[in-house]
Amino acid sequence: MAKEHFWKKSWDKGLKDLDPKLWEISYVDAIKPTFEKFPDKIALAFMGVEIKFAEIDRYANRFANMLIENGVKKGDVVGINLPNIPEYVIAWLGTLKAGCIVSGVSPLLMADGMQYQLKDSKAKCLVTLDAIFAGRVVGIAENLPDLKVVVAASVGGFLPSIKSFLGKLLKKIPSGKVTPLEGKTVMKIEDVIKTNKYSDEAPKVKISPDDVAYIQYTGGTTGPPKGAMLSHRNVVADLLIVQEWLKWEHGKGLALSGFPFFHIAGLFFNKNCIYLGWTQVLIPNPRDTEHICNEIAKYKPSALVNVPSLFQILIADPKFKDLDHSNLEACITAAAPFPEESQKKLEEVVGKGKLIEAYGMSETAPLTTMNPAQGTKKLGSIGLPLLNTDIKLLDPATGKEVKLGEPGEICVKGPQVMMGYFNKPEETKNSIDKKGYMHTGDVAIQDKEGYLRIVDRTKDMIIVGGFKVFSVKVEDVMSEHPAIDLIATIGLENPDRPGSEIVKAFIQIKPGYDYGGDEKALKDDITKFAKEKLSAYEVPKVIEFRDELPLTPVGKLDKKVLRK
Repeated sequence: MAKEHFWKKSWDKGLKDLDPKLWEISYVDAIKPTFEKFPDKIALAFMGVEIKFAEIDRYANRFANMLIENGVKKGDVVGINLPNIPEYVIAWLGTLKAGCIVSGVSPLLMADGMQYQLKDSKAKCLVTLDAIFAGRVVGIAENLPDLKVVVAASVGGFLPSIKSFLGKLLKKIPSGKVTPLEGKTVMKIEDVIKTNKYSDEAPKVKISPDDVAYIQYTGGTTGPPKGAMLSHRNVVADLLIVQEWLKWEHGKGLALSGFPFFHIAGLFFNKNCIYLGWTQVLIPNPRDTEHICNEIAKYKPSALVNVPSLFQILIADPKFKDLDHSNLEACITAAAPFPEESQKKLEEVVGKGKLIEAYGMSETAPLTTMNPAQGTKKLGSIGLPLLNTDIKLLDPATGKEVKLGEPGEICVKGPQVMMGYFNKPEETKNSIDKKGYMHTGDVAIQDKEGYLRIVDRTKDMIIVGGFKVFSVKVEDVMSEHPAIDLIATIGLENPDRPGSEIVKAFIQIKPGYDYGGDEKALKDDITKFAKEKLSAYEVPKVIEFRDELPLTPVGKLDKKVLRK
């Protein structure tokens, strides 16, 4: 271990590291008691349809047996290219039961992106939407020689037939024609899970903690996406660590999340709900805040889990403010910076002390730090290192550990750290050092109580005349200006000073903010505000207004697009 874990003094009372023997089990074996204990409990609530745990188990067994009967073997990859609909959960669980590897494929990827991921992972099976099948898969299928089985689903597959028919007729539900593909077996998922063609019994596949459960693709800031290999041990370890931290109990929770399942955060929350026997409200379109508000009103969840940008969108919806949040115990957020001002506004709506900010990444299955469940929560902080987790902060330039209170790259060691990148030994070697620490690329400052605050990505840090400018700080401070809805900062080469940069801010103006149409006056006012709050070298020299800032599929501000 790097040093004494002084942060443990800030943990909630009674918390201590768990016995590593607890995660010497596969996720499939770990969840068996849930299906035995809660067969008649609602597992999934989707657009007015409720599906029990026993049904999920049966459907997943059929899907698993379908894979095996069609030659998909243990250790083969199954790409799941769906929004948050019941078929995702069924295909995910069935894939794991067959001893296969899940790889989430974003439905927002274009054909080239899909082809790259499926080819790189050597996927043997793809589960996709009928609309994506017709629009993209047909065009790339011949370039995917490893792909043997394609299963098509519909967004309305679990809806009553009249509702599904009208949805397609009114084009509220996307659809597409499913046709044969040369050299591949093509089928519809309803023929797999809603008939007796495949056995209801769980397949007899021996799965060990060392087996790969997921190949989770992560873009990073440079190069093509890489597949992080997470073992069943990684998956179960992080699951048990976070549940102990939050004191979540079996059968005693109801959850709603806007995180997509193809993202590690959505996947993690889903596997928690299945393991715990919690009802999970599925949100197929996280930007439909009216639907989210209606589901909150109906189900009164005890846990809400969202990316910060979605919480910001919800705060702006008057309906969300008027809801009864008394049953809500925790709002958990991660995956992107969350301005403190917005965090305060959220707590004004849901209740003080309910927001828990966390931190993680695909490579760490995902969570490594979190604010305490009961103790002091520091707004704007990603909290404390979790149980069984060691963290050290290193100077990116020298590789030496920084002094307390100084910025350094977060390096993580623990049972949740990935096995490595799929078929990329050099990338793995560059990311996980010889002592087993995962170099995250995120720069943070740790205070004397152990709380960490992200200040930037190593690749997002802007160097102005030798001074380090942390974009997260600039964005956090400037977001307090009443005109600013969203802000992203990047570094531009300074033509007058080679090797130095200037700060550029992209700003989305708050809806309804009246600035009289005078953009120059507004830029001057924002610059004046920045000069009062920031050091001279941190103040943006260039401001550009955009109607909308680009977001990644999970809702993070996409700086790669802005740099282009």
